[in-house]
Amino acid sequence: MPGDSAGGGPLELFLKIGLDERTAKNTVANNKVTANLTAVINEAAVADGCSRTVGNLLYTVATKFPANALVHRPTLLQYIVSSKIKAPAQLDAAFLFFANTASEKFNLSEFEEACGVGVEVSMEEIEVCVRDIFYEKKDSILEQRYRTNVGELFGHVRKKLPWADPKIVKQIIDAKLYELLGERTAADNEKPQKKKEKPVKVEDKKTVVVAPAPPSEEDINPFLIFPQPEENFKVHTEIFFSNGSVLRCCNKKEVLEKHLKLTGGKVFSRFPPEPNGYLHIGHAKAMFVDFGLAKERGGNCYLRYDDTNPEAEKEEYIDHIKEIVEWMGWKPFKITYASDYFQELYDLAVELIKRGHAYVDHQTPEEIKHYREHKMNSPWRDRPIEESLELFEKMREGKMDEGEATLRMKQDMQSDNYNMYDLIAYRIKKTPHPHAGDKWCIYPSYDYAHCIVDSLENITHSLCTLEFETRRASYYWLLHALDLYQPYVWEYSRLNVTNTVMSKRKLNRLVTEKWVDGWDDPRLMTLAGLRRRGVTSTAINGFVKGIGITRSDSSTIRLDRLEYHVREELNKTAPRTMVVLNPLKVVITNLKEDSVMDLEAKKWPDAQTDDAVYKVPFSKTIYIERSDFRLKDTKDYYGLAPGKSVLLRYAFPIKCTDFILADDNETVLEIRAEYDPSKKTKPKGVLHWVSEPSTGVSPLLVEVRLFDKLFLSENPAELGDDWLGDLNPQSKIVIPSAFAVSSLQDSAIGSTFQFERLGYFVVDKDSTPEKLVFNRTVTLRDSYAKGGK
Repeated sequence: MPGDSAGGGPLELFLKIGLDERTAKNTVANNKVTANLTAVINEAAVADGCSRTVGNLLYTVATKFPANALVHRPTLLQYIVSSKIKAPAQLDAAFLFFANTASEKFNLSEFEEACGVGVEVSMEEIEVCVRDIFYEKKDSILEQRYRTNVGELFGHVRKKLPWADPKIVKQIIDAKLYELLGERTAADNEKPQKKKEKPVKVEDKKTVVVAPAPPSEEDINPFLIFPQPEENFKVHTEIFFSNGSVLRCCNKKEVLEKHLKLTGGKVFSRFPPEPNGYLHIGHAKAMFVDFGLAKERGGNCYLRYDDTNPEAEKEEYIDHIKEIVEWMGWKPFKITYASDYFQELYDLAVELIKRGHAYVDHQTPEEIKHYREHKMNSPWRDRPIEESLELFEKMREGKMDEGEATLRMKQDMQSDNYNMYDLIAYRIKKTPHPHAGDKWCIYPSYDYAHCIVDSLENITHSLCTLEFETRRASYYWLLHALDLYQPYVWEYSRLNVTNTVMSKRKLNRLVTEKWVDGWDDPRLMTLAGLRRRGVTSTAINGFVKGIGITRSDSSTIRLDRLEYHVREELNKTAPRTMVVLNPLKVVITNLKEDSVMDLEAKKWPDAQTDDAVYKVPFSKTIYIERSDFRLKDTKDYYGLAPGKSVLLRYAFPIKCTDFILADDNETVLEIRAEYDPSKKTKPKGVLHWVSEPSTGVSPLLVEVRLFDKLFLSENPAELGDDWLGDLNPQSKIVIPSAFAVSSLQDSAIGSTFQFERLGYFVVDKDSTPEKLVFNRTVTLRDSYAKGGK
């Protein structure tokens, strides 16, 4: 046999390319595979050795490459050796490509595209994909626990991300299983035993302890990660997902005891929006975290307006925030404003100067930026305390112009953290304040005010999104410098949704430049826009809860995941009805002119009882969707065509006997049909319809607005200055003359319905007594529950 000698020959060659000894020996025992693999190694010019990864791919080429395409094998080997093809999935795609390419020439770009050459799938993309699959399969995973078929989960990921690194996929799946299930139990390690079918005798019956069912999504408590208020004394604890160690609160015993006495040991949190715009779905997650933690722990949550910038704030935004918080189902313990504490904040700034921790600076914003970038101290950093106190009082009295001076905290200009480079505490703004009036002409910065007000309100858990993580050091530095109580700070990943923008600056531009119809445009991810679109607060909260509260800042949630939650709710609550968007007249010739029948239709989804129906008038003249009629029939078409029958939903089969065309000989004006009251005909197609309530009287005329994704790209924010060019021109389609059943006539604004075959709709505020306007909330199609795209 070839390769018997351990000193050389094929065996040594195969070991050089990284094959394990067993595989190498099995290979040399097969003359055909040995010859193929030797030829492949020589063609690839790696006889002196290569990595194990490359060697395993070469072995696969030797055993599986299609024989009818050997002319292309050298090309493939160069892609393998250069690591342009480095995964088994890519190799399988290459085999398939060459198996279908028998000619000597082929398109190189088509080959690279087919094999995913140059495609890099990031860990973040894999994490998002795995998370979505776990969300979809959660019930079965919780039921099967560690008996879950990991290969099946792997297959779902490969289907969506064929070029992902399988090792990373496996690691993330294993980590996600551990996150969801926790440690393996003894029961997880037991082999399932086959149940023997045996009749049970009465005397054999014993008391059986039944294990509790696995928790459902509703049972999972996302707030278990947070400590109790009495634990607010730890320091320098490493936080998972952070880069190194980040600060945690460190309260002296007497400070913590005083705090606990004031709060009774209860959780106190706060939801602190800036009143400079409308709230969006990201704020829904913040509300869920802040109000939800307090509710779960039997504590209290403030609604606190972070109103330290009077130039951007309006009463409109203040009123809107209060209304939306209530609509989202949250009840604040108290409504407060940062401006309520302006005097205390000013007094503490004076104290900070007296302690040598702040100074008045005269640098311009450009100079401050330059000095901070080069870690240089301000020329005024070491000015005498008395001088800073005197200047700060002048700032307070309005004796200095805007931009002439700022009060800066004396922190650590040599720190590795940019947010410790002497942040601004106060700036001069001679602008009246919407809440505090014209009492002040200096205003505190967010970095100065936020942590102090948290402390003054005895907040136990100061929760915010991850972009504030680097400010944690400044947060604790300031409270420590003033000997104030320190809350527990914890950052979580912000909520990003595909096909939209959530930057307040971008949202403001969309509104002010009239790219959309106001802050409550149903295409926006503002909570006002979602409410107007017919999305309920409970669906939003369910969506947010399903995402969870983690520190993994790698996720952009697919829009169809939110739509899944919306459908789940509306399918249970929205009554069914029929509306025709683009009506086409159908005259049923074998029905009497004055014949009108009331048919029973299901009012509620999957209704089984007689009282869950509504009456639908059926008359000689009805209207169907124009898209449900064709002049030429095909096998895959289930609509109406000349000589063809369809079933009218809740009514009878009808057969097209004739049609009338307009002068252009293309546009159909009217269809003539006959109906079969015996229902003996069993057509495949089922159409929705609307009839004339009485002879010669048109159905109810309504306007319908169809909304789609606002942006074509999943992440328009990545497009830089060109983001507005990505707006979807079909994001809003208005149908001014749709026909509806007459029972909708008195529908109130905000009422929701399922338009059969069309989707879920809500009555818009633009409705008038003369004409109803409906907004489409979501379509009936649910791509998320089926795996999505």
